[in-house]
Amino acid sequence: MPRYYLGVDGGGTNCRVRLADENLKTLAEVKNGRSNLQIDDGEPAFRAISDGTRDVFQAAGLDYAETANTYACFGMAGGRMDTARAEFAARPWPFAGVKVYDDIDIAHAGALGGGEGGVIIVGTGSAAMSIVDGRRHQAGGWGFQIGDQMSGAILGRELVRYSVEAEDGLVEASPLTKAVIAALGGDNQAVMTWSFATDMDLKIISRDGSEGCDDALIGRAPAEFGKLMPLFFDHYDKGDAVAHKMMEIELGYIDTYVRWFQAHNAHVMAIVGGFGARLFPILQKRYGNFVALPQFEPLHGAVILAKQNHPA
Repeated sequence: MPRYYLGVDGGGTNCRVRLADENLKTLAEVKNGRSNLQIDDGEPAFRAISDGTRDVFQAAGLDYAETANTYACFGMAGGRMDTARAEFAARPWPFAGVKVYDDIDIAHAGALGGGEGGVIIVGTGSAAMSIVDGRRHQAGGWGFQIGDQMSGAILGRELVRYSVEAEDGLVEASPLTKAVIAALGGDNQAVMTWSFATDMDLKIISRDGSEGCDDALIGRAPAEFGKLMPLFFDHYDKGDAVAHKMMEIELGYIDTYVRWFQAHNAHVMAIVGGFGARLFPILQKRYGNFVALPQFEPLHGAVILAKQNHPA
């Protein structure tokens, strides 16, 4: 009887599903809707994976009934919480076996080909994980409000803050700070309006139906700050003094994670994520052979873990 492995890379924007055979050869791959476990109790994620499963079996030319011979692994955005993963795994899936991971686990498995070592995700958000001598270590990944120190979103936010201070004459301005202010409206009042998302006319409605909530605040999403990274790198490559100052902040955060990896004897730190890929030449110069590019993408990491959890 044939055995299949299904991997899911469940992101907040879209969900990718890959079906592979016993040798991990890809049979088909599809993309579906958003799939963050923290959104609407995981219901959109359940629909996205369920629909994606039907689509990927159809694309592979296989009967859907073969899900009974399929072992699945989901790497999910919003999967940092143990309870969220457990509840999602307990849903009525059609597979022979299901394992739900945080998205960094599949990034780790893909980056290191299922082997040991460390990985950092450096994109709009950031997180770190390693497996050394069979023991799993994880840090970061707590979100924009309280974590994500290495991320493009946090660096973008720090850049906006610095640019506003420069516009006020508190710190030295540069072509980069001027470009940031121009991109966000032209002056500090416009930047403040942008930061509160005032132009989007959003409102918070409390549970009792009344408008407003003293404990919550609407502001720009992390990805909106992350969109400043191309502008940042354009000026960094031109030698902009503020860009280089901001880069030292970024590298300082990454230094913290490098020390954390080395403290538990990780031998390598793979860099995953769009922002991380752009940083890689700088990180290689700073850390040498300790840093590496990923061997495979996270989606293949999910397939690897599906087979590792359920070997034939």
